Amino acid sequence: MTALRLIVVGLGARARTWLAVVQANPDVQIVALCDPDAAARARAAEDFPGVPVAAALADVTGVGADAALLCTPPGGRDALIEICCAHGLAILAEKPLADDVGTAARFVAMAERAGVHLIVGLNFRYLGVTRALRAVLDAGTYGTPEFGRFLYERWRDGRQPHLNRYPLTMVHPMLWEQSIHHFDLMRFVYGAEPEHVAAQTFNPSWSMYAGDANVSALFGFHGGLRVTYQGTWAAGIDRLDFDWRTDCSDGIVVQRDMFGDLAAGHRHDSSLTAIQLPPHEPWISDATGLLEMFVATCRGAPPTCTGRDHLQSLYMLEACILASARRAVVTIEEVRIRATAGA
Repeated sequence: MTALRLIVVGLGARARTWLAVVQANPDVQIVALCDPDAAARARAAEDFPGVPVAAALADVTGVGADAALLCTPPGGRDALIEICCAHGLAILAEKPLADDVGTAARFVAMAERAGVHLIVGLNFRYLGVTRALRAVLDAGTYGTPEFGRFLYERWRDGRQPHLNRYPLTMVHPMLWEQSIHHFDLMRFVYGAEPEHVAAQTFNPSWSMYAGDANVSALFGFHGGLRVTYQGTWAAGIDRLDFDWRTDCSDGIVVQRDMFGDLAAGHRHDSSLTAIQLPPHEPWISDATGLLEMFVATCRGAPPTCTGRDHLQSLYMLEACILASARRAVVTIEEVRIRATAGA
């Protein structure tokens, strides 16, 4: 079968992982690379001899590509999405799709009108622990989920050279760059859509981020499920604490590490029982699964992680911002109506 011909747009920190994953997939061929930074282009030319390297996507649309991988910051993607739609290029875009919900909704509508696939890089769906957690809850072994607690507390030094720098100046860096993954995971694992949220966002005095690095929220989902969320990039200690607990009608299921450590127990058990997970290489295994899905989608398989689906998680994010500003509960429906009015 012919390899999927791919243009990689953006050659910064996140692209390094993607390039390794793409090169390891025999079903994908890199046919061009793009970045406005001259130093990044020079490195790419050295690493990929014979592959066209350009400053802009518009300069390489004639290479005969099938798809584009956007490893670019969420802001300023208008021209990239327009070019992909005009040339029939399927899109795999790093999350979030845009830096405001209205723009993301417009991109989704544009891609749907053009008939091109728009897939968002929600790689955490492809973690082995995520799939196992969803399977356990779907099986009903511990009953029906009724409330949960999602805790993510991290000291994230955004100045490290292997990280993208743009989150340092974002208005809501935690929400847009990290919580968006967590909100998507809630929807994916629970198989439920959010209905309303009460939330506050804020920034501690020691934070290196210009915008709010802390998010506290209480989500209500259709069907009655409630989830308490606490997320921060400005924790008071330099480590990552992750704990996602789901209380069900006959027990609990707990994920105690971002990449694994899944355990469960019935109400009258004295301890939790570990759930066996598949081997996993952080950042690689999940991106590999996401890329395989994208290739399959381009070959006719039903798509997942679509831009349309991604909007529902972005509505959660925007609802948190509004709820914090108003100090009041905000419905997801209000945000959806506002965001799609101009799409």
